[in-house]
Amino acid sequence: MPYSGIEAFLELLAEFGVQYLFGNPGTTELPLNDALVGDNRFQYILGLQEVPVMSMADGFAMASGRVGVVNLHISCGLGNAMGMLYNAYREGTPLLVTAGQTDRRLKFEEPILWGEMTRVARPWTKWSVEVDRVQDVPAAVRRAVQTALTPPTGPVFMSLPLDVQMEIAEGLDLSPIRLPDIHTRPPVGAIQHAVEVLLEAKNPAILSGSRVTERDAMAELVSVAERLGAPVITESGTTHGRIAFPSNHPLNGQGLPLWSPEVRERLREYDVLLVVGMDLLRQYVHHEPSRAIPEHMRIVHLDEDAWQLGKNYAVEVGVLGHIKMSLAELDTLLAKTMNEWQVNDAARRSHLHAAQHQAARTKLEQIVAAERVWRPMTPLTLMGSLARIIPDDVAVVEEAVTTTNTTLERLGVLKNTTGYFGHRGWALGWGLGCAIGAQLAWPGRPVLALLGEGAAMYGIQGLWSAARYRIPVTFVVCNNAQYQILKIGARGLKLPRAQRNEFEGLDIDEPEINFVGMARALGVDAYRVTEPDELAERVRASLQSDRPQLFDVPISREIPDRLNYG
Repeated sequence: MPYSGIEAFLELLAEFGVQYLFGNPGTTELPLNDALVGDNRFQYILGLQEVPVMSMADGFAMASGRVGVVNLHISCGLGNAMGMLYNAYREGTPLLVTAGQTDRRLKFEEPILWGEMTRVARPWTKWSVEVDRVQDVPAAVRRAVQTALTPPTGPVFMSLPLDVQMEIAEGLDLSPIRLPDIHTRPPVGAIQHAVEVLLEAKNPAILSGSRVTERDAMAELVSVAERLGAPVITESGTTHGRIAFPSNHPLNGQGLPLWSPEVRERLREYDVLLVVGMDLLRQYVHHEPSRAIPEHMRIVHLDEDAWQLGKNYAVEVGVLGHIKMSLAELDTLLAKTMNEWQVNDAARRSHLHAAQHQAARTKLEQIVAAERVWRPMTPLTLMGSLARIIPDDVAVVEEAVTTTNTTLERLGVLKNTTGYFGHRGWALGWGLGCAIGAQLAWPGRPVLALLGEGAAMYGIQGLWSAARYRIPVTFVVCNNAQYQILKIGARGLKLPRAQRNEFEGLDIDEPEINFVGMARALGVDAYRVTEPDELAERVRASLQSDRPQLFDVPISREIPDRLNYG
């Protein structure tokens, strides 16, 4: 049976179970849009700009664990999407990003919109290719999807010339996409060595990252932590993308601080670190001492990505294998090896850490209660109001770092470990679209997007997509009318004028943005809310609604001295 290049592309994706295609088309993508007319195997989700298009696919892929498929408009569309591609690269999100290319017969002329897109995309993808023959389209799709979904997962890019999309060929190999089994067991010797080091520890701790959640290894991590009596400290805000340990568990040691001196102080009391599913480390601002991990620390690092093992800090044991399998085997061998004294010592440590963590939570609750009377609402008042009403199955997308500040986790109210999405790439505009994509992946779960007013403006066009396809995300804009994190950063760098509270280009006022009017213009119901009780009730009702809503919440504009992740 003859197929055009774009028909072969769609046949393979349909057989693989792809349901959504996220896109913003131009002339070089029209064969795809034409082929989708009347094809009920797919739903095309139109975005009005490439930032929300990419971030919607990103959120869908992270939530579903399936490949997200994106179609961009040639060089200019890819250029608009690059910030969100960088986010996906840093997250390891499995995306198949495609763009049309000009007709090959025009290539020598360097025609309008033509560009060497594969070179542009290559640094932030696992594979970047232009398909020059229609006969190669099926193999390219199979290779692209397998590459995106095989750990370490990540985005891939495929450029499809217009004439290749339209060319018809007989005998194309439409063998289905088949993935390898990724559950690679770790070497037995490495697990045995890891157990030896961990059981020699007087005071072990665990550093846990996003890949634990993404590999469905939370139960195994909980078991290892409880067996060792070790606190689990989650990766710092510079890379904190998914919940890395249950927020209400007694051994949750809260987040790792942001900067080297504070990290060293936080870890100083421990003698052995078990690092699982996280990059060690990705910091943001240089501080002395430059080495964040104390020199006396013995490190056992377990990951699926060989690049991460011993990358910045020498490890005593590096365990390469699927995270879920590796933790399960580690737990089994610990259980067989631990003697009665070691079991009792672990229980003692567990009680001690649980008491410390509960004291920290109680202190935070008291601060939240004390600030409740202040107006405008403080960030803690806003977050405390939401903490009272969010349901257990909520999915929270955070792109308002100076407001959210891991408060929901520190209060222990995020009861599920799958429904949290935070920034890992830090290209702004991601959160609004990510929430829409997560809602498409989980139509039965409420999704709450917590957005800064500055970040929201990078991807605000995504509201139109939420309205058009009736995607019932609840958007809360935490509005302090400034790029507050940059002011905190300027103070942290001890810049002279920042020390005097003098800033240029960091305020979003005069005029302030009318988010209510903008959301309504894009088809989304919106309200400005100034009282915590009203906010709680409106958000509670919205999370049960079948349509998107946005709440613009003015909050205190005072600049905190620092961000507190733990």
